[in-house]
Amino acid sequence: MGEPFPPEGLALEEARRQVLSGLEPLAGEETLPLDAALGRVTAAALLASETVPGFRASIMDGYALGGDGAIPAEGSRWRLVGRAAPGAPFGRALLPGEAVRILTGAPVPGGSARVLPQELVLLEQGDALRLQRPVGPNPWIRAADEEAEPGQVLCEAGRRLGPADLARLASCGVPLVPVRRRPRIGVLISGDELTPVGEPRRPGAIWESNGTLLQALLARLGYGVAQRLVVADTPEALRAALEQLASACDVVVSTGGVSAGDSDWIRPLVAELGTVAFWKLFLKPGRPFAFGQVRDRPFFGLPGNPVAAAVTALQLLWPALQRLEGAQVQLLPRLPVQLAAPLQRPAGRPELARARLEVGPAGELLARLDGTQASSRIGSLQGADLLLELPAACASLEAGATVWAQWLRLPIF
Repeated sequence: MGEPFPPEGLALEEARRQVLSGLEPLAGEETLPLDAALGRVTAAALLASETVPGFRASIMDGYALGGDGAIPAEGSRWRLVGRAAPGAPFGRALLPGEAVRILTGAPVPGGSARVLPQELVLLEQGDALRLQRPVGPNPWIRAADEEAEPGQVLCEAGRRLGPADLARLASCGVPLVPVRRRPRIGVLISGDELTPVGEPRRPGAIWESNGTLLQALLARLGYGVAQRLVVADTPEALRAALEQLASACDVVVSTGGVSAGDSDWIRPLVAELGTVAFWKLFLKPGRPFAFGQVRDRPFFGLPGNPVAAAVTALQLLWPALQRLEGAQVQLLPRLPVQLAAPLQRPAGRPELARARLEVGPAGELLARLDGTQASSRIGSLQGADLLLELPAACASLEAGATVWAQWLRLPIF
């Protein structure tokens, strides 16, 4: 097979560009209730149908004053004529010199442009109020359209819905949301040496963990695995598995078998059943990575080593899944950090090293590498907060050196 890329492999940014350039959102959508829509991608913009909250509301417990809202002088007096509570507004407009007791969130009566905090006011005998402390300029009233006005966009199309999005839609009376179809993912794990977890290992065998790792990682990112096959390294079995996944799924993902060894059948089989766009990355970990198509389905051939499979899935598979779902593609956020200890590594390829984030005595952000960075050592992923971006020529860095890092923690809202 020819190699339409540099012999050392494609740079990560170019590989990502090539992956995303040929992908379009999948057709299809569904309508879900709010409580079932967390993490889904909006298929259309969601608009407010009315003004929210729809009335001026008191920001605190106190007294709504009749009048033009001018700042009253200390010692001013009003006559208390009623009460306003959430869901139980006062029944008429206030006149100058009148006041009503008002609770937080209650509608402010017409004729009132100011609420006095209750701690500034003394309730005298009868129905008289007296201002006993100076008043600031804040009227303590929220606008009728503070949250939204009719026709305002609450969530744009292609937005992944978080808790705050769902809460805002609920506050604006939106009960249902149209969402894009999620891609169906088929995962193929290949290897003669693989033993199912829970069964005894024969000599030279390993327990199969890549399937567990990928399925859990995709679930963490909001995607499910529709089919997961573990297949021995024979071309007949692998060809049948690739065709099965391509016929049932929107995306085919494999781990292992994409390099150039005697048992690496995946790449030539993908070329037979479709196309191979590229199959090397200029990256550590993750050099043996293939991208192409199987029966017109996007194909991602991840490395066989588990850490390399996870890292390349984050860098290339995850953005592709977002594009297929019609979402705004979001990469891991980047931030500068300082090394907590000296670092030595072989120069030659850019590296994404796993590290934990610490805070130094002066508040500086520190990155600490934990143990070996071997792509076969799953333990380097445990508790990892960062992927340190180490340039290809970098072989030695002192403690305190600043490097860029990708932040591995997902947003909350």
